[in-house]
Amino acid sequence: KIAIAKYSPKNIRYQKKILRFYSQLVQPGDLCFDIGANVGDITHVLLKLGATVVAVEPQEVCLRSLYKRYRKNKRVTIVGKAVGEKEGYGELAVCESANTISTLSDKWRNAGRFSRDYKWTKTQTVPITTLDSLISLYGQPTFCKIDVEGFEPFVLKGLSKPIHFISFEFTREFFDDAKECINYLLSIGEIKVNCSLRASWEFLFPWWVEPDELYNKLESTKDELLQGDIYIKFV
Repeated sequence: KIAIAKYSPKNIRYQKKILRFYSQLVQPGDLCFDIGANVGDITHVLLKLGATVVAVEPQEVCLRSLYKRYRKNKRVTIVGKAVGEKEGYGELAVCESANTISTLSDKWRNAGRFSRDYKWTKTQTVPITTLDSLISLYGQPTFCKIDVEGFEPFVLKGLSKPIHFISFEFTREFFDDAKECINYLLSIGEIKVNCSLRASWEFLFPWWVEPDELYNKLESTKDELLQGDIYIKFV
């Protein structure tokens, strides 16, 4: 049944929509960073677009899946680390029932939307690298996707130079963190922004806008569970 669902017309249309969306950011031959790669679904999309991918993921269970999926692919480099503001080690709170919400952020775990219904049942000590270190090792990416469950401000503070396109996840309850991310990136260079609400794979604006325009739009939206990805373009 899973195999049949994978090739259903609805799923094929959905996959094509994702590819069309990312094709606005990524061209064949581009280098991309997938920070918080999980089991590699976005890595797969980027590869389909002809990119080379550095997939960064600290969780042991996810790393096993990544190696199984991509160990023979010469366009994928798997890095078994977390990413933060500086090199070192951190304690990853692991949600064994939903590995997509494992996190290095105590605030996100204790006060976020998943805190009531999920438990983080174990911890894993993980090495932490920085975006600057990854750039020095693997080169300057065209696009960097960041999905790290509340740790986004720390990831971005490990970056000292522009990346043409960056995306990071935001949620309603921690929208101030999203603003912190944008303010930090403004300290690096001039930016425009856009947004894709959860699973829409469409930009909220037909063009890149100033941060204040994005803030006004999102803060006037009444959805209590508002969530999505903010996209940054350095100009």
